Amino acid sequence: MLLVLHSFTFSGQIYAKFQYQASYSDKKYLTLQQTCKENVLALKTMAYIHLSVFASGSGTNCENLIRYFQSSERIRVSLVVSNKADAQVLQRAQRLGVPTVVVPKADLGNPDVMMPLLRQYQVDFIVLAGFLPLVPNYIVKAYPRRIVNIHPSLLPKYGGKGMWGHHVHEAVKAAGDSETGMTVHYVSDVCDGGEIIAQFKVALSPSDTPDDIAAKEHVLEMEHFPKVVEQVVLLSCQKTET
Repeated sequence: MLLVLHSFTFSGQIYAKFQYQASYSDKKYLTLQQTCKENVLALKTMAYIHLSVFASGSGTNCENLIRYFQSSERIRVSLVVSNKADAQVLQRAQRLGVPTVVVPKADLGNPDVMMPLLRQYQVDFIVLAGFLPLVPNYIVKAYPRRIVNIHPSLLPKYGGKGMWGHHVHEAVKAAGDSETGMTVHYVSDVCDGGEIIAQFKVALSPSDTPDDIAAKEHVLEMEHFPKVVEQVVLLSCQKTET
């Protein structure tokens, strides 16, 4: 009897493909081969983890997330929500084939509107990417530790009401800080007050303008945000499944 083992990978998992020779019957070989195929098929058909991205602006982070997860076998951006009908993020998402919904302030505050919408798209996790309104508490409670936000400073510095976009970078410049950065944090009922997940820093020069500071911080967002989201989402769903 001779047993030959070949290994191959699928979605980060290692599977064994057994080839039997000599005394092993064709029936046993075919049975094991079928089991191996079924394992692969199970992974292929595993339900996606569905993300919804909430955004109010140009949507560079949203587009970055959509493109990043296009090749993922576990995570998909399935819905983009904006509070502004003219937000560029809507066009970016539509070009990439992701459904979009405009949610005015009254609808955002209405659980009878929002919860059916999130269920319709089977949303498992929410990512805020430049979303200006506060997320209503009923959504925070419905998605405990399953809503994350990106903020363009090293929280707790320059966080809270009114601290978004260029306001943050102007405050960093006014303070004469030698570094800035980005923060990813869980969303709570306190503006920018949720538990910090990750922070990334970049050095500043005294000659940097607010626009220079914004550009340096934006590079960090493009590099790190999708990876942090991926890690948090997969960890969260592992805990949910167990």
